[in-house]
Amino acid sequence: MSSVHQPQAFRVGSLDRRARSARAREIAELAPWFHNLDLDGVPTAPEHFLGDYPRQFFSLFAHVLPDDLHGWSVLDVGCNAGFFSFEMWRRGAAPVIGVDADPHYLAQARYAAGVLGAPVEFAPLSVYDIGQIGRRFDLVLFTGVLYHLRHPLLALDLVRRVVGRRLLFQTMMRGEETIAQVASDYPFAARDVFGAAGYPKLHFIEHRYAGDQTNWWVPNVACTEAMLRSAGFRILAHPDTEVYLCEPDGDAEPPDLPGAFMR
Repeated sequence: MSSVHQPQAFRVGSLDRRARSARAREIAELAPWFHNLDLDGVPTAPEHFLGDYPRQFFSLFAHVLPDDLHGWSVLDVGCNAGFFSFEMWRRGAAPVIGVDADPHYLAQARYAAGVLGAPVEFAPLSVYDIGQIGRRFDLVLFTGVLYHLRHPLLALDLVRRVVGRRLLFQTMMRGEETIAQVASDYPFAARDVFGAAGYPKLHFIEHRYAGDQTNWWVPNVACTEAMLRSAGFRILAHPDTEVYLCEPDGDAEPPDLPGAFMR
């Protein structure tokens, strides 16, 4: 990434002690943070239970995205505090738009954008509303969202309609890691196939998982890949356990959606 411009605001240790204390107070006022951002050398979530998250996580699959994104537009769906949006801006993407349904995360993202001098736009939209933006994006990031949704396949269908070139997708997965060869059709009397190892399964969580009541659906690997194909994507790479790089499948038409989601 040496050829990519590194904005002055990202340089660590650029504040004196008094300014660092003021920055730390402002960050604390916006706590809790799920993204550990480096804001003038002051981390937002230094004691994150996942470590330096999501920077360490991003390092596992950052290589599948172009180092130089000049000329690319980016949509970050479920942007949280904006880590991935800012990383795409650092690589030269413009415009970069982050959307999230949580006003707390959007407040954090806007604050961070001001500190970093990043011209990233953040909007209060859920994945079900992204059609309101009225355009496609060269790159769409859809990470850490699917398992929080009550209507996951609808969400993927909506995402498919705004992806111009690439989709970076991530979801929590549980269950078998094997992938069975599934026939294109089965007779009505065929029941055992649904219990076979590697058959696509989407596990429903009625109450909570990991203490989070917004965890609704957790697919196995076979289900994740099948859902991506069903929504009209071709899988290009699987750089990490839960991460996929996809492109729109030119041979597959976007699925029909209810009228309320066609705008």
